[in-house]
Amino acid sequence: MRIALRFGQGLLGAALTLSVLIPAAAAAEPAATAAAGKRPKICLVLSGGGARGAAHVGVLKVLEEYRVPVHCIAGTSMGALIGAGYATGSSVAELEEISRQITTELLFKEKPPRDEIDMRRKVDDYKPYFGPEIGVGGSFKLPKGVVSGVQLETVLRRLSKAKGYHRFDELPIPFRAIATDLVTGKAVVFDDGEIANVMRASMSVPGAVAPAEFGGMMLVDGMLTSNLPVETARTMGADVIIAVNVGTPLLTREQLGSILGVTGQMLSILTEQNVQASLALLKPIDILITPELGEYSTGDFDHLPAIVPRGEAAARKVAERLAQLSIPADEYAALRQKQLVTVAPDLRPVDAIRFEKLARVNPKNAQAVMETKPGQPIDQAVLDADMRRIYGTGDFEHVNYSYIEEQGRRIMAVDAVEKTWGPDYLRFGLGLSSDFGNDAYYNILASYRKTWINTLGAEWRTDFQLGRSSSLFSEFYQPLNVGRFAFFVAPRIGLERRAFDLYQGNTRVATFDTANAWGGADVGVNFRQYGTLRLGITSGKAEANLDTGPAWLATGKTKRDRGAYTGLLLLDRMDNINFPREGWRGRVTAYASDKQLGADDEYNKWDVDAISAHSFGEHTFNLGLKAGGKYGSKPLPVYDQYQWGGFMQNSGYATGQLYGESIRYGRAIYYHRIMRGTLLDGAYAGLSYEVGKVPRPLVPGNPDGVLRSASAFIAADTPLGPVYLGYGHAADGNSSWYFYLGRPF
Repeated sequence: MRIALRFGQGLLGAALTLSVLIPAAAAAEPAATAAAGKRPKICLVLSGGGARGAAHVGVLKVLEEYRVPVHCIAGTSMGALIGAGYATGSSVAELEEISRQITTELLFKEKPPRDEIDMRRKVDDYKPYFGPEIGVGGSFKLPKGVVSGVQLETVLRRLSKAKGYHRFDELPIPFRAIATDLVTGKAVVFDDGEIANVMRASMSVPGAVAPAEFGGMMLVDGMLTSNLPVETARTMGADVIIAVNVGTPLLTREQLGSILGVTGQMLSILTEQNVQASLALLKPIDILITPELGEYSTGDFDHLPAIVPRGEAAARKVAERLAQLSIPADEYAALRQKQLVTVAPDLRPVDAIRFEKLARVNPKNAQAVMETKPGQPIDQAVLDADMRRIYGTGDFEHVNYSYIEEQGRRIMAVDAVEKTWGPDYLRFGLGLSSDFGNDAYYNILASYRKTWINTLGAEWRTDFQLGRSSSLFSEFYQPLNVGRFAFFVAPRIGLERRAFDLYQGNTRVATFDTANAWGGADVGVNFRQYGTLRLGITSGKAEANLDTGPAWLATGKTKRDRGAYTGLLLLDRMDNINFPREGWRGRVTAYASDKQLGADDEYNKWDVDAISAHSFGEHTFNLGLKAGGKYGSKPLPVYDQYQWGGFMQNSGYATGQLYGESIRYGRAIYYHRIMRGTLLDGAYAGLSYEVGKVPRPLVPGNPDGVLRSASAFIAADTPLGPVYLGYGHAADGNSSWYFYLGRPF
């Protein structure tokens, strides 16, 4: 890897130089080099420009049509992506297909595939958090970009035909990619590395995508220093340069009406200055192609197929000059056949796997999630998944790797960069619901998480909630070993205060205030990305007081001592917890209240719920069930029975309208994505059919037979979480409108 500092020329000087070069270029004779006994070495220079870079594919299409040989490629940002694809053996047809598949959502959605995320972090999805993690230490710290770039890197790994680490001179077409060292302000020219990592570094737009970390450098988009890397192409030995400039022109005065416009203009000015300096380096023999892309912005990744033809049209304007570089058909066919050979990755086993520069994370913990092992041949797909799993532990802001030859041993060096805003984190959440009648609820959440308290990865977490249900929960999670099956102990305490309503038919007859305090401890095992099993004991006190309602409902002892053995099995392979499109999730709990643990009431309770989703295009079917009740002969006490009713809980009934000793419930939901999102999931419309039963109701006269319901809804993913607007109707005539911010099911 080489580092170069680019010094820009003034805009006026660059413009004067161009005024001389462009007329001369038209009369130049590129074939003059051939007269000296050899054909010229032609290097393609592809600029950055975000989504506008799809025009590079159209240019390549014309180059192939005119049989123009490409002997080397230098690219920046999107130019690095297209250039790397072509250099590693992708055909123009394949690049066109890739452009049809790429979307803003695909490239920049924040998280890696959910099945690669550690179970400790998956459970955070069950709460309505919004916004990024905030680092808590001597001061508050935020991530370095709106998105981390891990999803971008995941997509780039799939797009690159040359998997793994390579020297770029050994690719079918020698290649260079340009990034910028954010600390020194110098251009970084990559001539080796893992291609997906290199492309990601070159595309890391400052502020939008977090910088990439390489060898102690903090790298961002190469547009800041060399958006049109002409000088790099010269160092590769280019005799003739075909430069394609798709950079964004400066905004007009009228377009600078907001802080976003001003900020974007600052980046554009920096980029334009180095582009002008690069243009001044072009010789009369070189060819400049500038596609007309006025209406397309750098972020227009949802319209790449429409941008491709703009590059083709621009290249045809210089067709006469391209024809001068043409070589015979048989010679060109042989060259392209050689260049289309997929580069075989180096899959030799490594002698050791080494994690570089970890300050707090135990390297053994990071390596435990890897399926790649020393002494075994490298499987590139498995290794790519390993990198995503390491990132999915939640401890790192970036992960990549390289190979080192060291005293006859082959070492895989994993560069896992710990979060600079960690290891202590604060998150906030918000949940709202309303039936547009008398009931409207809210919950505000805050969560503080202190990680890596010791070398086994101990974590102390405290959650606070204020609203309809106010609570404080704190748990110390202590792993006992390092491995795929991570055993742990977890002492915990909690306080909760909430109100619940009792209904008789459709009439609310009472409201109770309840308070609970408990402490306990679990032992268990985490199955990494798959699930968790917990067994424990708990002890505490519960109290329920009548707030409003008839006095006869307040009879009996209001304070109860509690003590029980508990069990939880949670398995989660959903791709998305809010709008799942594929996967499944299952949860089983058991609660055995025992007088020997101090309980006033002795009883046993069980609960099961499961969800499965499957999609056909934009159509999704989501099936769910829930069942629970007592096991054994002793009845469930009033304070631990099931409260049911509301949106997706027998829709049509009021929230919590049904209250009884057991529950049986199943539902089928169909939803269709009516609008794709960019960084979010988009919008959906759907229907549900639900069947439930809450036998032996607490209040006489409440329904205890089979309850059938249906609902219709529209929903959207928002920066604050999923939002639902729905209407539910029950077979017995109950109906209700619902609004939700948060996950209703």
